[in-house]
Amino acid sequence: MALPKGVHRVRRKLASGKSRYHFYAWRGGTKFWIDDIPDPKDHDFHVAFAEAVERPQPQVLMIPTMVDMFLSSAARAKGPRSFADQQKWLLRFAAHFHDAPAVIFEERGSRGEMNNWRAQWQHSPKQHDMAGTHAVRVLNWAVEEGFLSEHHCNKLPRLYQVDRSEVVWTPSDREAINAKAPDWVRRLLCAACETGLRPGDLIKLTRAAVELTPHGRRLRVRTNKRRRLAHIPITPALSEVIDTTPSDRILILTNASGGPLTEHRASEGLRQWRDKVGLSRDLRLQDCRGTAATRLLNSGLSLSEIANHMGWSIRHAANVIEHYAQVSPDETDAVMVKLAKAKGGGI
Repeated sequence: MALPKGVHRVRRKLASGKSRYHFYAWRGGTKFWIDDIPDPKDHDFHVAFAEAVERPQPQVLMIPTMVDMFLSSAARAKGPRSFADQQKWLLRFAAHFHDAPAVIFEERGSRGEMNNWRAQWQHSPKQHDMAGTHAVRVLNWAVEEGFLSEHHCNKLPRLYQVDRSEVVWTPSDREAINAKAPDWVRRLLCAACETGLRPGDLIKLTRAAVELTPHGRRLRVRTNKRRRLAHIPITPALSEVIDTTPSDRILILTNASGGPLTEHRASEGLRQWRDKVGLSRDLRLQDCRGTAATRLLNSGLSLSEIANHMGWSIRHAANVIEHYAQVSPDETDAVMVKLAKAKGGGI
């Protein structure tokens, strides 16, 4: 027996590997039946269809339309790179659920469907988690905007676990780079270790970010990721980087030819020289943030100010600084004394 004219059938794969079929009165319309077979023969199936067709047919928000609306909204990612990543994953999400209305995520079973979709990236835990992160973000937005009453995909289990809090650039690591690397790499490493800025913020630094204070100078930077305003003390080492920037350059950090750096080139350039000088640890440009936390503590910032700047918890900031002191024997005593004062007897 053929399906009634107009019925839209959607096949969903279950975690068990079996299939389940969802039936809608029309494409994007009211769901009126769920079955394990593609062509139900049950009399109640036809009764349910008839009742669904008789109901008013409100305009239904389909998932691809919801994604398009989100990507055109003020809630979308602000930075070019973040938006490109967000768009890539959400278009994949929309393509997979192209024939489904957004309201399917108000059903508890949708959590399993979400997990089935992102399971195709199980070979890459980071991509697996990224798929879920972006999809949940658009569902949260849909709830906030009133397009959905709720969804059941919060706190999805994650596969990717990484903790680089104990990976920091020590004075000896920096000395090894400074002894052999070209000037542009040395300047990049110094600025990263003295400011704690992410690569995307480092490559945009200009003299316009320098402000005078009653006791010296500081950098005033609106960070790219969180759009927060950060005020960073200019240490003597950072001061040298700023003051030796050629007067005809706008950017403080450039590539070997004096041109703009990209995030990839900055990270890759430092990685290449890390390997050339024989540093055995997997040090990355991002790992300079742990070193910078200690520099900022030495410059007089409180733990809460450091944590806010880094986007960390106060406890995490204290743990990172403590680890830095442990692997930098020359600085252990002075850093630990300042850290104890900053904690004030507790975090």
